[in-house]
Amino acid sequence: MSIWVFFKLIGSLALLMYGMKAMSESLQKMAGPQLRRLLGAMTTNRFTGLLTGMFVTAAVQSSTATTLMTVSFVNAGLLTLVQAISVILGAHIGTTVTAWIMSLGFFLDLSSYVFLGFFIGIILIYMKRRRIIGDFLFGVAFLFLGLATLKETGFALVEDQDAHAAISAFFSQLNEPTFWNYLLFLAIGTALTLLVQSSAAIMAFTMILCATGILHIDHGFMLVLGENIGTTITSNIVAANANTPARRAAFAHLFINVLGVAWALILFQPFASFVCGLFGFDRTLIFSDTTGMAHPVKIAVILAAFHTLFNIINSLLLIWFTPQIEKLVCAVIKAKSGDGEEEDFRLHFITSGLMKTPELSILEAQKEIHSFSERIQRMFGMVRELVGEDDPAKFAKEYSRIEKYEGISDNMEMEIAKYLDEVSDSHLSDESKAKIRAMLREISEIESIGDACYNIARTLNRRMKGKEAFTDDQRLHIHQMMELTDQALAQMIVVLVGYREQNYVNRSFNIENEINNYRNQLRSQNINDVNNQKYTYAIGTMYMDIINECEKLADYVVNVVEARMGVRQKVA
Repeated sequence: MSIWVFFKLIGSLALLMYGMKAMSESLQKMAGPQLRRLLGAMTTNRFTGLLTGMFVTAAVQSSTATTLMTVSFVNAGLLTLVQAISVILGAHIGTTVTAWIMSLGFFLDLSSYVFLGFFIGIILIYMKRRRIIGDFLFGVAFLFLGLATLKETGFALVEDQDAHAAISAFFSQLNEPTFWNYLLFLAIGTALTLLVQSSAAIMAFTMILCATGILHIDHGFMLVLGENIGTTITSNIVAANANTPARRAAFAHLFINVLGVAWALILFQPFASFVCGLFGFDRTLIFSDTTGMAHPVKIAVILAAFHTLFNIINSLLLIWFTPQIEKLVCAVIKAKSGDGEEEDFRLHFITSGLMKTPELSILEAQKEIHSFSERIQRMFGMVRELVGEDDPAKFAKEYSRIEKYEGISDNMEMEIAKYLDEVSDSHLSDESKAKIRAMLREISEIESIGDACYNIARTLNRRMKGKEAFTDDQRLHIHQMMELTDQALAQMIVVLVGYREQNYVNRSFNIENEINNYRNQLRSQNINDVNNQKYTYAIGTMYMDIINECEKLADYVVNVVEARMGVRQKVA
């Protein structure tokens, strides 16, 4: 075999893989927000979850994308493990559409039409509003061009007698339909899929090997089963650093396919004969030079049918045992020792590499911002406790916790901003770009809330080191102001969760106005009290520093609400 033929083979595979990737990513960009809502809404029970996974995977042409999306939803606490398992089972059915697309390349010679797709695609790409459609057409064109080239090269290789003899000699020992050869090709299918990260490419390669008579149909079936296992390892790799529920969902994905392959191996002879019998094909034949060549279309369809029937049967069988699968994966994947720790610096929902699709990564960032805001509210709660603490040892301990939270808030802002910058480097819809700009503003304002909390704590620390204490009236006013501020923080979190109705937003503005008015009242009263010598100017200054910092904090809260709502309202 000429070295150039080899390069043509791997080059056509590369074209096919790139086309599949471009087509899938453009579909995800077009349907990303809708698919997120669909995945979150249509998983009320195991059967709707299965249908959702099937529909989403068929729509985006990538079971990996659906699985990673599902793992991310579990990571974000939006799906339970049982719901995730049902979605993954549905994704296994939805991904079989890809095999039928590959078999279409054996039905029709689309190589002449792909150039029209390139031409229309490049026009649409330069039309900014139609760029994603242009990317989709380019992906489809590359996919079928790669498939046509792969098929052409494969059959040309068979027609070359010297090359065919060499290949036949190589496969002569492996083509015997023995159990150990079955396991060998199962392992090869798994390894190749893991290596190239594309089950579609390996499926196309399998079809070529079997259609040209190089490989026995049984071994083609084994490669297909291996592809099913190989594609599950990706989600386990990227979920390795995620939280425990996400790692369990990824392991469930692997376990489901391993269990399916196990029963397929046990029942392989009757199952394979049944699939071949549907198309009148004798699987006992060891292909000659012409036998395989006579049935390229039929063999491609048989492999696609085997893939489809295997996944449908496996999903419909295991859907009844999702609670038992959940218990098993929970027993295997134990909770990390730090999963419940609140005071360590760890992003709970953003994990590097977890989501490959930028449109879907935005959801993780939103959940992380929500977690950030809750952490900041806990920090403010510590500051409130500090006001009434007069014991020096307890004060020092609580003050140290607040200092630690200040460092955590700085780190969280930087890490979330870094993640959003990475997401924004990809091609995004205008809606997603606007969301990223808003989220960058949100994290900046939330970090400023953390700074305000720390400033209040520092003022209280100065008061603790001094000789004077706040009067009872001052303590009462501080607590009342902090109660209003805490209400503002709680209302901000409500809006960040997703309650964007006008009455919730108006509530945030009303609380902020109430805080402004109360600050003005206390400022006038403070001047009178100092003049009347109820307390010294120094303690009065520290008292008003706390009141003013609470008012600033409330302004930051309103800024966060504005950013989430996409409005700009002047804050008094």
